[in-house]
Amino acid sequence: MHSPLTHFDPAGQAHMVDVTEKAETHRIARARGSIAMQAATLALIQSGSAKKGDVLGIARIAAIQATKRTGDLIPLCHPLALTHVGVEFSIDAPHCRIACEVTAETVGRTGVEMEALTAVSVGLLTIYDMCKAVDRGMRIEEIRLLEKAGGKSGHWQADN
Repeated sequence: MHSPLTHFDPAGQAHMVDVTEKAETHRIARARGSIAMQAATLALIQSGSAKKGDVLGIARIAAIQATKRTGDLIPLCHPLALTHVGVEFSIDAPHCRIACEVTAETVGRTGVEMEALTAVSVGLLTIYDMCKAVDRGMRIEEIRLLEKAGGKSGHWQADN
């Protein structure tokens, strides 16, 4: 019986998917997540007076670096030559949260979903790291793929 999970061979052993025969196409993925925090923590971030400096600027660089290291972090991911990475943070002051949205792009034989998801995760973890001294109760939430395009499976978009 052939498994629908592509990272297992017919004997059930883990392997890196062979993408040799796939066409190179322009591939894009968007992912998003958020971090909830105390109002005072959000105010520190917004004012730029957090003890460790520009929290969102450093988190943006961390997210970009994460896309480039995804193949090292996720065991069966192919290392990719990225053509673009965009990282945007949006502040939701009434709900004391910051959202991170990442768009990753490449021209290649495999998608960039894992790169976008890894970047969101690391960007939010960086915010946590930089602010944990004042708010250990922050919650990283709702990390998910929003959209992917390119390749044989075409365009996919989350329902909501």
